[in-house]
Amino acid sequence: MKLLIVIPALNEQSSIESIILRTHLAIPEIKKRGNLTEVKIIVVSDGSTDKTVELAQKHIDKIKLIVFEKNKGYGAAIKEGWEQEEADLLGFIDADGTCNPEFFADLCELMNEKNADVALGNRLNKQSKMPFVRKTGNIIFSTLLSLASSQKIKDTASGMRVVRKKSLWKLMPLPNGLHFTPAMSARAILSKNLIIVEKDMPYHERQGESKLNVWKDGKRFLSVIIENTFIYIPHRIFALIGTLLLLCSAILIFPVIYFYLNHSFLEEWMFYRFIVSCIFSVCAILLFFISNLAHNIVHFTIQPEAVRNKTLFYYLFEHKLSLFIASAFYLCAFALVFNSIWSRLTTGLTNEHWSRYLAFLFFFITGTIFAVSYFTNKILSLIKNRVIYLQSVFYGNK
Repeated sequence: MKLLIVIPALNEQSSIESIILRTHLAIPEIKKRGNLTEVKIIVVSDGSTDKTVELAQKHIDKIKLIVFEKNKGYGAAIKEGWEQEEADLLGFIDADGTCNPEFFADLCELMNEKNADVALGNRLNKQSKMPFVRKTGNIIFSTLLSLASSQKIKDTASGMRVVRKKSLWKLMPLPNGLHFTPAMSARAILSKNLIIVEKDMPYHERQGESKLNVWKDGKRFLSVIIENTFIYIPHRIFALIGTLLLLCSAILIFPVIYFYLNHSFLEEWMFYRFIVSCIFSVCAILLFFISNLAHNIVHFTIQPEAVRNKTLFYYLFEHKLSLFIASAFYLCAFALVFNSIWSRLTTGLTNEHWSRYLAFLFFFITGTIFAVSYFTNKILSLIKNRVIYLQSVFYGNK
């Protein structure tokens, strides 16, 4: 089994020789403990304008050197290095001297032990010398990701990690900038068919000037989390908003119901509460339907191997129960206004209270949502089966 280590470097003249030599000297230990047959090192100069390339060329017998004339980005440098040689495991380490290359042995051991797809070094521990601002930012991002997923990772932006080559396609595409690492972490954490693990590692103060812009890159990291949340678990976002709307609807309508039960009539000022509550309720149910549909689409397109549990939304919007619910809502809707319609047809007049018509609209629209959701999911299921068949034919002929 072969490990390819990429060292992306942008103006790292103060540390590039040191990290090359340390990584080269660590190879025997990495091979022994990581159960590897070969370890290769590639240095990628990402548009460096100092002596980084000149100093790296002194060690051309130990490394392969790639030089970008112009800066393409941290992620672009790593991806270019990974494409240069075939390897079973793909690793990278920052060129600033903050991480110990020997720790690749620990990561490879952990990856083999846990059969993981991604293994990374956790810099957020008691021995870490990371600056306070960066440590705080990492904690915030890891907390946000943990709230959205069952997997827990402390250091989402770690600059030292190993990826299994056969799992890389599940992580791509990844950005070219410094948000390459949090994007990879987010996809691994949010995906149900990837395993990401981490282990505490020593972390020292960097040599040279940091390339990280706290505000600019912080916004990028946050956008990565939001983007991947909508890619992998959009159903949770829609369900959360729907739940909040349903709660608001209940708060608005509860006093109206309480008043009616005690007085057997409704006052005109309650019209506004009634209509807003109906709107919120319908929107909530629509969002629950969209949540279920989004869950199905993600499962169908991105995570077909993952086992999908039958949730409450499945029975409400996919099971035949949804047709029964739709019928019940339609029945309630027309029962509310039947006398009014009959009176209108027979006498030309109707004196039904406005609340019945608002309730009719709520039940009718909601019933329609349940009916449409059932048939929409049926169509999606047919498309899914067709695509699976076409994929089997295509890959069978390859």
